[in-house]
Amino acid sequence: MMNLGLQYPIFGPEIQCPHCRQMIPALTLTDTYLCPRHGAFETDPKTGELTHLQSGRHWRHWENEWYRQHTHPDGIRFEIHEALDRLYTQGYRATRVIIASRYKDLISGCLEQTTNWQNQNDTNYARLYGLPVEFSSETEADPCWEVINFDLDKEPGVPPRYPYYRLFE
Repeated sequence: MMNLGLQYPIFGPEIQCPHCRQMIPALTLTDTYLCPRHGAFETDPKTGELTHLQSGRHWRHWENEWYRQHTHPDGIRFEIHEALDRLYTQGYRATRVIIASRYKDLISGCLEQTTNWQNQNDTNYARLYGLPVEFSSETEADPCWEVINFDLDKEPGVPPRYPYYRLFE
């Protein structure tokens, strides 16, 4: 009797499309998933990555979410900007951005370098969108930093004056 798990790609018989979040089926006896809107996604069992065949974009999976693996600084900057917008509409404000250390070389040229004028040691601080930036420690044991791109520290903020959901009431 043939093991049914061997008939499907590494993520099982269906996954959520990383673009539209619609459930998409696996093509049996292949390493491919097919989204009717976005086309084919191929898996790499060795790296655990999902690749969109038309664009060449890569994703990795962590805790039921797909995380795009960026190759250009604008991609990760755009993703951080979207996350900041979502926080704001939820009534929070970000206080710090922690970026995966694997992106340090990619994004360093895009960061604002400021000096703390109140501090006597003239330490430079990296900032993005006005927020302090730190990179995940390369010695951290947390494997999530091999997949996720960034994390935002947040605190309650002033709720938006005109929340987007009131536009449709």
